[in-house]
Amino acid sequence: MVETGQRDIVDIAYDNPDRLPLGLEVLTFQALKSRLRSEVANRPSRLDFHQILLVRSGEADMMVDFVTHRCERGTLVHLRPGQVQRLPSDEEGRPADLDAVLLLFTADFPMPLPATAALLDGFGPVARQLTPQQFGPFDRAVGELHDEYSLRSGEPLTATLLRQLLGTLLIRMARLPEATGTAPPGHEVHLAFRRELERSFAVTRSVTDYATRLGYAPRTLTRACLAATGRTAKQLADARVALQAQRLLAHTDLPVAVVGRSLGFTEATNFGKFFTRETGHTPGEFRRAQQTGEPVALHLGETGQRGVRSGD
Repeated sequence: MVETGQRDIVDIAYDNPDRLPLGLEVLTFQALKSRLRSEVANRPSRLDFHQILLVRSGEADMMVDFVTHRCERGTLVHLRPGQVQRLPSDEEGRPADLDAVLLLFTADFPMPLPATAALLDGFGPVARQLTPQQFGPFDRAVGELHDEYSLRSGEPLTATLLRQLLGTLLIRMARLPEATGTAPPGHEVHLAFRRELERSFAVTRSVTDYATRLGYAPRTLTRACLAATGRTAKQLADARVALQAQRLLAHTDLPVAVVGRSLGFTEATNFGKFFTRETGHTPGEFRRAQQTGEPVALHLGETGQRGVRSGD
């Protein structure tokens, strides 16, 4: 990994110092801790690659996109490119003493499998708690990846095997009940909306605009989103804009008005009212909390619940 950026969040680009051409790195959490400088390990970071973490033992809190998740044996975490994290940490904010395996891989490394497309698109849950029955197969799968990676073979077949093993793990993730379950009516409509939302959230939050682009009636989008997430298309659009605003406020020195304009708000007051409604805090309060490390309760944009940041 290559650390760049400034302010409170560090940008981390994919870089495998040992096996440069390979778009996959497999390592233990302890190995990652020893590699990171303390000033980086203790700060939030934003990745440009996928990260999967499976906890084997230990307990800690991990922040992803300003929401705290409890990590313990059987916790499976999947970060997508662009998401902000603070590594699992103890009560004093230091990287935790966890037995865990991490998979770091570029977006183009996995095999192109229809079964895993939605998982890699970024619309699945960040953290899942595996049952004891589920944990065993996942533990063996990441263990096999770690063992094969540790051989450090440069043969072309090794990369092919690692890609196959990663594909198997991703398929296991895709078929978890928490990830998919029974596809609700309008599942494809909901995914089409989410993909278009990722492309255009900074331009429009109008459900009518998205319906026109996709060729559906606004009510069709809303029904599909309600069936898939329990939230309306409008709520999802607002939540996505609020999340981007949080990232920009935490990561940049841009004035609040400029952040608002970059997300389609012509008036700073309108942006302030929107942000406060979505998160429960003004943009200024949120930014100060980022700078001082004080705890702040936030709405969890993707689910409509509240998450609590622990001094991030």
